[in-house]
Amino acid sequence: MPRSSFSDNPLLRVSRPVSACSRCRAAKVKCDGKLPACTACEKAGRENECSSANDQFARGKERSYVAALELRVEKLEKRLAFARSRKASVNLHDVDEATAAPADRKDSLANIRAAIHRKAARKREDSDVNALVSDFGFLSVNATTRDFEPSVSGMTFARLVLAAATNDEVPDPTEDSFPTRAEAFATVQYYMANVYSLFPSFSETHLLTVLDDVYQQDERVKDRLKDADFWLLYMVLAIGYAAQSRDKNDDFSRRGLDFVARALPFADKALMPGYPSQIQSLILFTQYSMLDPGHFDSWYLIGFASRAVVDLGFHQDPPQLQVPDKAALDLRRKMFYSVYALDRMISMVRARSFSFTDDSINVEYPSNSGLTSGPITGPQSADSALVLFQLRRLQSEWYQTLFQGDAAPLSDAASFIWQMCLEMREWHESLPDNLPSGIREFFELELRYSYIHCLAPSDRQPHLTDYTRKLIFEHAIAYMNTIHSVVHGSVNTAFYSSLDALKVFFVATQFFVVFNDKRELLISEQRIIPPITRPGTAPPPPLPHRPAGGEDSLDRSMRCLQQVHAQHPSYPPHPHPQALMGQQQVSMQSMMQQQLQGQPMMQYRWVGDGGGQMMPGPPGQGPPM
Repeated sequence: MPRSSFSDNPLLRVSRPVSACSRCRAAKVKCDGKLPACTACEKAGRENECSSANDQFARGKERSYVAALELRVEKLEKRLAFARSRKASVNLHDVDEATAAPADRKDSLANIRAAIHRKAARKREDSDVNALVSDFGFLSVNATTRDFEPSVSGMTFARLVLAAATNDEVPDPTEDSFPTRAEAFATVQYYMANVYSLFPSFSETHLLTVLDDVYQQDERVKDRLKDADFWLLYMVLAIGYAAQSRDKNDDFSRRGLDFVARALPFADKALMPGYPSQIQSLILFTQYSMLDPGHFDSWYLIGFASRAVVDLGFHQDPPQLQVPDKAALDLRRKMFYSVYALDRMISMVRARSFSFTDDSINVEYPSNSGLTSGPITGPQSADSALVLFQLRRLQSEWYQTLFQGDAAPLSDAASFIWQMCLEMREWHESLPDNLPSGIREFFELELRYSYIHCLAPSDRQPHLTDYTRKLIFEHAIAYMNTIHSVVHGSVNTAFYSSLDALKVFFVATQFFVVFNDKRELLISEQRIIPPITRPGTAPPPPLPHRPAGGEDSLDRSMRCLQQVHAQHPSYPPHPHPQALMGQQQVSMQSMMQQQLQGQPMMQYRWVGDGGGQMMPGPPGQGPPM
């Protein structure tokens, strides 16, 4: 019989007293206690009868208790090694139950354990795949970031961004441009109420802390601030000032540009790839560029921000097991949807493709503020942002289908468009009651612009019915009435930018096109019957409500033309007159003169050549895909 390894090479240097075996005890002879069989039993050929640690002795009363424990440990270690080998085999090979089953089919417990191991392996594999999808961007970031180190190439990522997005050089800040603490706090509050409420991409508490530290007399407090902190504060002040501007040369505009000049020296660290602060910094940069297109191009900046979001994996929610902090997850979602909302708005207005499709994202909406009553007066509520994010998802759906999909016409374009209009109308009807009046007015304009854009002719829906023309006609008049009061108001009550000037241009051109096609029908009070829809499909949207006893369609049309003329950059005040220049200005002036003089209007089509323009051509074409 082979001897135990513990018997030959004991691991413990301890005394191993062995009691006499049963045969020696019965014969009353001396037993040397040799294991596994004593010498007397070996000489007599009775090795099998020499009892050792077996079941005839009570537990703890074996002939050699220490040796029995060692044998038990050896057996357990063998079982542990076997289990580890099976676990490694399951992780490396996804075998089926037939091949993974142990040779001994009678051992049902082993079968159950093997099945548990396989299920656990599959869960680990799914978790690894989700983690890989979420963090895949780190591969490209880590692989390219070294190329932007100044010590290696002299080129930083911030310099690349500025080289691509800068339209005009920013002048140096003036010496006396830094505001008092009270003025800076008021500007920050304006930003939080009108811009942050729509794009909550950072912690408002952190911003207020940075603002307080900057005005501290102790220089050691300022030294603790990071470059990204200075960028955050200075860009918020720049946006807060520029958003209040009524003309590109007023004091608000100059103060905003001064703070951009103060922020740019911190760009290298603030825009460094691989950190969430890069996304936050690019969001702020994009917001300012929308207010000052003369110096920066928002199209390039939102492109950089979108790629940063994908690089860091923010376009995919992390697995639940990898979410230690719900507040951090909520901020991550707000950052993503802020980039998403800006990308959708800039791309639609400029007739461009989105930076990423909806199919590539899997991110839930950030949590609601939970407020049910009282006005929204500051950053404590995320209701406005959540409402905007929901609208951008709806806009993204029909824009991708109509302008970024296949060029072939839709088989049932009317049903699709009516369904999209229904969903946008339901979105509008579900707006919270506690929205500020300025934000609600902003959403009203967004809804009417969305109606007009969705109803406008495109390659996938090239033909307009009389009812569709009437819808565009009525919504365009309502849009011009509202934007006219916004432009000529005393204070900007929401985040309006140069993109809204392009929206005015787009709405005006669509108004001109349908007015030129069916002028007599539209200015008459003739009732237009909505088209018949198939059962189970959405009905056509109703016409906008008109106050009883108001102006007739001819008077409203003339007033709309006058308001379009008043929105033109040659008629100040205008928030950002530099947005409509060059070919756009010539096109609009020509169309207005033709309409006011009652002449047949040249046909125009909407194309995305840079900022999105109206060019001569057949009107049955929309933005290119």
